[in-house]
Amino acid sequence: MNISQLRKSVTVLSRLGQLAVVAALIARFGFDAPVWWVLPPVLLCCLVPYAFRRLERSAGPARPPVEVAPPVTDRWLALNSPADKVPSHGTYGHAQSHAIDIVAEPDEGARPPFRPLWPVARRNRDFPGFEALVYAVADGTVIHAADRQRDHLSRNSGPAMAYLALIEAAVRSLGGWRGLFGNHVVLKLDGSADGSDESDGTGGTGGTYAAYAHLRRGSLRVRPGDRVVAGQLIAECGNSGNSTEPHVHFQLMDGPDPEAARGVPFSWRGIGVPGGNTTFIAAPPAKEAPAEGPAAEEAPAEGSATGSPAAGGPSAGSPVAGGPPAGRTG
Repeated sequence: MNISQLRKSVTVLSRLGQLAVVAALIARFGFDAPVWWVLPPVLLCCLVPYAFRRLERSAGPARPPVEVAPPVTDRWLALNSPADKVPSHGTYGHAQSHAIDIVAEPDEGARPPFRPLWPVARRNRDFPGFEALVYAVADGTVIHAADRQRDHLSRNSGPAMAYLALIEAAVRSLGGWRGLFGNHVVLKLDGSADGSDESDGTGGTGGTYAAYAHLRRGSLRVRPGDRVVAGQLIAECGNSGNSTEPHVHFQLMDGPDPEAARGVPFSWRGIGVPGGNTTFIAAPPAKEAPAEGPAAEEAPAEGSATGSPAAGGPSAGSPVAGGPPAGRTG
């Protein structure tokens, strides 16, 4: 069994441990089962982060950073950045070691701030990032693409954050990486960075894959199998999956399955890797071409925005289980 398969196994064990915790709690409080019934599954869940760290060490040094174009344009704020710490989201799971969350801030204070109590939640259109345009970071092929999950209300208050951390994130994680990422696109990148499809010795393919998470429902312009070019419009920023507010979660990885892949460092051309709570301005893409494949022959899905993003330009605000909020990511 290679490291990729071990990562997948640890992820599955984590989900089974969470289910076992729920079952043990129901047995304890519903049927007066002994309290020690809860201890084994809790211990299993506690051992998962340790297992991921050991797997990461055994895989050796991280690959050199891969330079790609930024996935957005205009002014954004970085959160949960690998420029500050690795793993950036507090876990090596789901290939998030070098992931980043970005939220749109076309102007200072344009994004609703976190509130301790009230309002408990806000509508997505209150955030400048909702419906911001998201672009391909390099030439490549679409491997995964889905946009059927709803965009939920924000989780940027004390009560909403507690609900996300204690209940929602655990429930979503039971559905695997798709439940955490929400609407998503995974691209296999072309060029020298992509290497080959043969094993690189760490369980990955030796290739480079770009994952985008928390996209807007019905906004995808691509389908699996489509060819894309750098700077091509592929989707819009949303608030689906394990997310506190509209934002883009972006990461590179060495395989198409986030549960088996290892995170790969990235650098955005002309920007580098912005640190947490640092704003940056991304230039418009140099070119944009229509997709090659079935999606190019049809109009955007019902409910898609085909005009400009929200006022102030493209914008976006976390995924994925195991990390701090992008403002929370995943």
